[in-house]
Amino acid sequence: MKQPTFFLSHGGGPWPFMDGDYRRAHARLEASLQALPATLPEKPKAILMISAHWEEDAFTVMTSAAPGMLYDYGGFPAHTYEVVYPAPGDPVLAERVVALIEAAGLPAARDAQRGFDHGAFCTLVPMYPDADVPVVQLSLKRGLNPADHLALGRALAPLRDEGVLILGSGFSFHNLRLYGAQGREPSAAFDDWLQSALPSPKDRDARLQAWAQAPAARIAHPREEHLLPLMVAAGAAEGDTASSNYHETGFMGGVTASSFRFG
Repeated sequence: MKQPTFFLSHGGGPWPFMDGDYRRAHARLEASLQALPATLPEKPKAILMISAHWEEDAFTVMTSAAPGMLYDYGGFPAHTYEVVYPAPGDPVLAERVVALIEAAGLPAARDAQRGFDHGAFCTLVPMYPDADVPVVQLSLKRGLNPADHLALGRALAPLRDEGVLILGSGFSFHNLRLYGAQGREPSAAFDDWLQSALPSPKDRDARLQAWAQAPAARIAHPREEHLLPLMVAAGAAEGDTASSNYHETGFMGGVTASSFRFG
C-alpha cells in the first residue's frame, strides 16, 4: 500500500535519551512520534530518512548494512555519547535510491561509513524503539536550493508504492538564539504561513520555492537546512494534500513548532 511522506520536527539534541525537564519539554513531540506508526497503511518495509544534519555536494546515500552512530551535538550528558540505535541499513534500497536520483538527472553519491545523526535517530527512537525497520539516510545537497530538493522528492516518489516511508527530519523553526519567549512571534508567523501553504497541492511547489518571502522566514530560518527536508517530503507527495500531525505553541518556552503529513 502507498505510504504517506512526513516532515518531522526532530527536537533538540539527544532528547529521547534524557530525563528531567529537557525531556519533558519534548513531551508533545514525543507523543506525536509515538503515535505516527499506527497511522500508516502498513508497517514500512524500510525508512528513507532525509536529515537536516547531513549536507554533501551531491545527494549522498548511506549504503552500510549496519550503520553506526554520529553524535553530532555538544554539551549533553556523557551517556548520550554512548547511546545506540541499532536499526539495520538496507544496501539494496540504497542502490535503488541512487538509481532514482540519477535517472532524474540529479547528482548522487554513496557513503559506506556514515552513521545515524541525531536528526535521524531522535525521530526514530520514539517511532520504532525496537529498531526493527531498516533505515537508509540521504543527505541534503549543498547550496540548499529548494527546487533541487523538491526535484529530489519527485524522483523518490516511486518508493512510496514500494513500502518505503520517506521522512524529512528538520525543524519548522530553527533559530537557536531565539528559543524561548523571544521566538514566540516569529515562529508563530512563519508557522501560520506553513499551515496555509502546505495543505493544498495547488501552487505548493511555487510557494515553497519562494519560502524566504514568507512572514518572518529568515528569522525562523537564518540558514535553511532545517527546512529543506520539508521540500523533499512535499516533492515526493506532489498532488497530495497535507495536514499537521504535530503542532505546539509553547515548545521550549514559547516557540511554535509543527510537523506535517503528506498523503
